[in-house]
Amino acid sequence: MIMKGICAPCRARTSIVFSFKHRHHRMQALSSQAFAFVPFTPYRPLVHGRLNFQSSSYSASASAATSLSPQGFSTVRTSIASSNIVDSSSDVDTFYASNVVSWESIGLLQDVVDALSRAQLLRPSGVQAASIPVILAGSDVVVAAETGSGKTHAYLAPIFSRLLIMKQKDMKKPGSQIERSMHKFALILCPNPMLCEQVTTMANALCDIHGTPLLKVSIVTGGQGWPILPPDIVVATPAALLNHLFAYDPKRRRRNAFVRDVKYVVYDEADMLLSGGFENQVMRLLNMFRLEEKQLSRSQVESNVTEPVDCKPWTEFEAQEPTTQDGMISDSNEGDNSSDADDSESEAEFSGDEQSGEKERNKRNRFVDWLRSRKVYTRSKQYIFAAATLPENGRKTPGAVLKRILPDAKWVNGLFLHRRNPRLHQKWVEVDESTQVEALLNAVNDDAGACDGDLPKKTLVFTNSVESADAIFRILKKAEIECLCYHREIPSEERMRALKYFEDNGAVLVCTDSAARGLDIRNISHVIQAEFAKSAVDFLHRVGRTARAGQSGAVTNLYTKANRALVEAVRQAEAAGLSVEGAFSRKRSFRNKLKKKIWQLE
Repeated sequence: MIMKGICAPCRARTSIVFSFKHRHHRMQALSSQAFAFVPFTPYRPLVHGRLNFQSSSYSASASAATSLSPQGFSTVRTSIASSNIVDSSSDVDTFYASNVVSWESIGLLQDVVDALSRAQLLRPSGVQAASIPVILAGSDVVVAAETGSGKTHAYLAPIFSRLLIMKQKDMKKPGSQIERSMHKFALILCPNPMLCEQVTTMANALCDIHGTPLLKVSIVTGGQGWPILPPDIVVATPAALLNHLFAYDPKRRRRNAFVRDVKYVVYDEADMLLSGGFENQVMRLLNMFRLEEKQLSRSQVESNVTEPVDCKPWTEFEAQEPTTQDGMISDSNEGDNSSDADDSESEAEFSGDEQSGEKERNKRNRFVDWLRSRKVYTRSKQYIFAAATLPENGRKTPGAVLKRILPDAKWVNGLFLHRRNPRLHQKWVEVDESTQVEALLNAVNDDAGACDGDLPKKTLVFTNSVESADAIFRILKKAEIECLCYHREIPSEERMRALKYFEDNGAVLVCTDSAARGLDIRNISHVIQAEFAKSAVDFLHRVGRTARAGQSGAVTNLYTKANRALVEAVRQAEAAGLSVEGAFSRKRSFRNKLKKKIWQLE
């Protein structure tokens, strides 16, 4: 029996050959490169990352084919991703990949495998097992998976492998031949400096046997300068990077060298980077990188155009003072006023200036025409997008934007993307003005001061505004509960100290949504929404601070009548084991009466 279908991640059509007399018999999956025998399980929901059949109620849960080569894993990556997946209604742990899947079996360099082991990362998660082979294969990849699923190492590990292999090959070349390729590096873009610091810490934790980081990592944010020596990985905010490439580089020398040498570009928290004020900054950078790819592609196919002869590292070009027209972009200013929907602005940079000779202008104009007409070109960079929420229910949503700008990208979706995590236990409490403070104190006192063995309890309390965070902080202090506060109006150094104390000693951390994205503190056991999230996206990021990396966690949701519609939409989707993406458009304001209640208490 032959059943045809569509592969959910890449939308490629495929055929599966079934050979069975009974539906519980084994299924044989054939492809041009590899095959694997997998158990055949009836009537289980089909999820992204598997083969979604057009006319079947069945799905295949694969046993990993350990004999396959690393190249073969790109073909059967859906099988690897499925190797630890169970029914979404089950409470069985699904964080780790199957026991037969190892770091080595998915193609990582041994040096990286050893470094992961030294960092106490002994096994890949399901998301990592599905993502790493696709990234190693060189495809553009979108990793859309629930919070705490291991997305950061899912892109760090293969990038480390590729860069280390590149460096090893360079060391075998004569000195005159290694100068150019030694400049290749990876760029990781994050929406704020805190996430940049966190990614850098995780990258620096991958060390050799002597405790030395495998690769050199540099940060470029508002508070960090330009690297002196070429690093292997640059972690930056879009605003700071654009400042250094434009405001400090009016002659474009640094900019051209930087864009030329970047090999891998990662967009962490991609949904945030592709929306709001960040979108213009990110699209501006993306267009620059893609234009460079076109330029390099042309140099390889046309003999009269060659690569630039100046191969100095991008770090060696000195900064210039910003001019008035260049302007400055702040990390806190989400975006600029320009919009780069296509290559037009970047292409204009190649059109020459008034002082250029007519011959040079004509040459560059012909180049611009070639770029605009050439839709197919040789790729020289790899783009990776990682996000915990990636809605596609609208043309301007981040997921829809990604599918337009990178139609050939491979998608790897986590099992619980936009869905309930079975390790997460939730409590729902409707409150009003007269009961919300009491309900908050009851929720906090369930955990405050309690210990689980040697681990202190850590509780996050989320609010929707700085004013609410300060008010709740005063309430908890008045109730003699050990607590800390975290929001954008607290100085950065004080925030970092609060996070460090919270991580080491435990406490109650009152925070806004600035702590909802990317905050990776282990063993957070309880999340309390003192004010319910304004949207399902915010909700998913908040509750995702607990029940991470295979652990369990608890969430107490306090909500009012004003939030009831969104709460009902989320709960109905969770009860049915469905995505809550349909609730993303239900953004309703939370009528906060907490401040009035506090003044009555005081």
